[in-house]
Amino acid sequence: MLGMTRADLLLVNDIRNILANGTKDENPRPKYEDGTLAYTYFVNHVVRTYNLQTEFPICTLRPIAWKSAIREIFTIYQKPTNVISEMEDMGVRWWNDWNIGDGTIGHRYGYTVKKYDLINNLINDIKTNPYGRRKIISLWQENDLRETDGLAPCAFLTIWNVRGEYLDMCLIQRSGDMITASGAGGVNEVQYACLHMMIAKATGYKAGKFTHFVANEQIYDRHIDAANELINRANAQKLDLSTSNGHYDYEFEPVKMNFNPKSNNFYDFSIEDFSLENYNPIKPQLKLELGV
Repeated sequence: MLGMTRADLLLVNDIRNILANGTKDENPRPKYEDGTLAYTYFVNHVVRTYNLQTEFPICTLRPIAWKSAIREIFTIYQKPTNVISEMEDMGVRWWNDWNIGDGTIGHRYGYTVKKYDLINNLINDIKTNPYGRRKIISLWQENDLRETDGLAPCAFLTIWNVRGEYLDMCLIQRSGDMITASGAGGVNEVQYACLHMMIAKATGYKAGKFTHFVANEQIYDRHIDAANELINRANAQKLDLSTSNGHYDYEFEPVKMNFNPKSNNFYDFSIEDFSLENYNPIKPQLKLELGV
């Protein structure tokens, strides 16, 4: 039996919930490449919490491109940019569908981080006023959103709190494509858990509690087959939640994300500083058509 993670269990339970109880949206904005409207089934207010000292949120029911996920975090927070060619040079090659016509994704993500010096402000605040309660990075800046076209940020807000020797973080996401990125152990949780580790290292703390809140989490209509395949893979591994006692009838084998940088300088961290231990995802990879 392959080693599963708690994120796998959370993912399949969330999938089952959407398939059983989700609401179909109306007049969706996204379209598939063939021009068909990309409908979704969704639930509101999904919350997942992890202790990064004992587990890392990554799915093993399908391979997660964790290095690409971290590289995207670099383009947003470490070498912030909204220029698609610069993102591609850093190994992030999926933003061209959101090109607003000038080679950028608009005044979004890295543009906003750079404009307001958000990372330096956060690191300085954690170091100088650890128990302050205003440690927030917001990518939702109204002026930026109005200045240009572009996809509004999905994962747009992080809130940081010191707790003794630990740094805790909450990620707020307005909308999430569950199967592609926002589900338990998916790209979004992997990349923000790693950002959490990076900021903790840069400020002298241990990465503690990581909570992910998705206001509207959805499964696209053309991802239903993939969602059922994930359930089938979980069933084959006998991964289920006991309804009788509310406990997990499975002994999880933790996947460990090692982070061993040569310095504590946030801007010196690289993809080579990360390595995954005990990660053996189930293959083949799923094919997922994107709604743009």
